[in-house]
Amino acid sequence: MSVPAPAPPPAAIDVSALVRTRTRTPEAIAEAAARRPRRPLVAGNGRLMIVAADHPARGSLAVGDRALAMANRAGLLERLCLALSRPGVDGVLASADVLDDLLLLGALDHKVVLGSMNRGGLAGASFELDDRFTGFRPRDLDRLGFDAGKLLLRIDYDDPGSLRTLEAAARAVDEMAERRLPVFVEPFLCRRRADGTLRNDLSAEAVTKSIAIASGLGGSSAYTWLKVPVTENPDDMARVMETSTLPAVLLGGEVGDDQEGAYEKWRGALQLPTVQGLVVGRSLLYPADGDVRAAVDTAVGLL
Repeated sequence: MSVPAPAPPPAAIDVSALVRTRTRTPEAIAEAAARRPRRPLVAGNGRLMIVAADHPARGSLAVGDRALAMANRAGLLERLCLALSRPGVDGVLASADVLDDLLLLGALDHKVVLGSMNRGGLAGASFELDDRFTGFRPRDLDRLGFDAGKLLLRIDYDDPGSLRTLEAAARAVDEMAERRLPVFVEPFLCRRRADGTLRNDLSAEAVTKSIAIASGLGGSSAYTWLKVPVTENPDDMARVMETSTLPAVLLGGEVGDDQEGAYEKWRGALQLPTVQGLVVGRSLLYPADGDVRAAVDTAVGLL
């Protein structure tokens, strides 16, 4: 049996050229956004495959046991450009700095662009659940011609910061609806461990409650999507997703070395009527075997 050739490495990113543009002609970023060819949010088979890269803006740089894996910006951009070049990949979710680089690289043409809105809940901080909106504002997304926004909504019933985040999230949903811009809400019920770190509760009951809370945010749900995890027991997903009629995408999260197990969980949940696609980041950009192309193509195949 012949052994398939290894996937070629991602194309090298010319960091010097990016820095030169940012230094001398920063207006080039807005110009690139203005001329970017756009597409509908949902097209083709009606499924969405989005690659996520908004982790660094929250100080979350780890992949597995590599604490600073996402800190190399050129490496991250190379992986993103490779992922975005693969058939079936619809777009990307990221913070402004990453999207600005991708605009300058021409990687966002005919792609769905989701801007990450609240990144103030820094990973490991005492104020992590007071997740202020330090990223894109609705008017920024509108001005740049981006296609949607995404906000993270983590709720700990014992942490007052969650209420501030909940209120800010509701107002963001209102402002996005006023502009007829979709917003993807990523809800979790969570709690602090003894060492102070946060743990997301992926039990069926907790995910059900988080979906119910997120679905009721703001004065209109017309433009609200959900970004939800697969429950601890994947067999619970059908019952959990009956909680709302809002369209939903599955989030990937950390999958460790069991990539095949993650694919199997996603495959089952993708059959549910409200689930419209996948938003996956580190597990595709930094797979255990290093083959970004194969990881992305396999995830696309699930759709």
